[in-house]
Amino acid sequence: MAEPERKEEEEHVAAEDEDTGAQVAPIVRLEEVAVTTGEENEDTILDLKSKLYRFDKDGNQWKERGAGTVKFLKHKETGKVRLVMRQSRTLKICANHLVLPTMAVQEHAGNEKSCVWHATDFADGELKDEMFCIRFPSIENCKNFMETFQEIAESQVKKEESEGTSAATEQLDKLSVEEKKDEEKAEEKAVPPATQEKESDKKSEKVESKKDE
Repeated sequence: MAEPERKEEEEHVAAEDEDTGAQVAPIVRLEEVAVTTGEENEDTILDLKSKLYRFDKDGNQWKERGAGTVKFLKHKETGKVRLVMRQSRTLKICANHLVLPTMAVQEHAGNEKSCVWHATDFADGELKDEMFCIRFPSIENCKNFMETFQEIAESQVKKEESEGTSAATEQLDKLSVEEKKDEEKAEEKAVPPATQEKESDKKSEKVESKKDE
């Protein structure tokens, strides 16, 4: 008696597993949403996996900021370059600052895979003076990062110099135009002596003609 019962149970389970071909429409329809990262107007110069640390002055120790991808991003219009790093899982920003001409990056003492630098960072929504240390999986990646960092800083120096030169040229042109206008105004106001004599002669002639009348 046990065998038939078991057979019936198996047939019942098999019937439940059968595909009826019916299609059930989803209860909630999800629409695609465009996600913006703020990097749409920038070109990626470098993109490397790494782990970032910041120096805690109060505790006098290095604290991990996160592991993820560090990028150098160049703005398409202004030409300015910033360093941005996000955590790999949460995409939370660990570092976000401009690469300025005054910045310098150097190898971390005793570790060829790490390097350090100072920056005024905006990752937490406010400007903070930070000392960062970044570590890469290989020595090659670390060297690549340092070389790119230095090249960008130097290029920003040249950019500032060229902008300063063009600004100075514009100021000189503006001054020269203003000086020219001032000279023209002065010429208009100044009446030559010969002209003054002619005008006085004309006045005297008019007076004599009236006397004759």
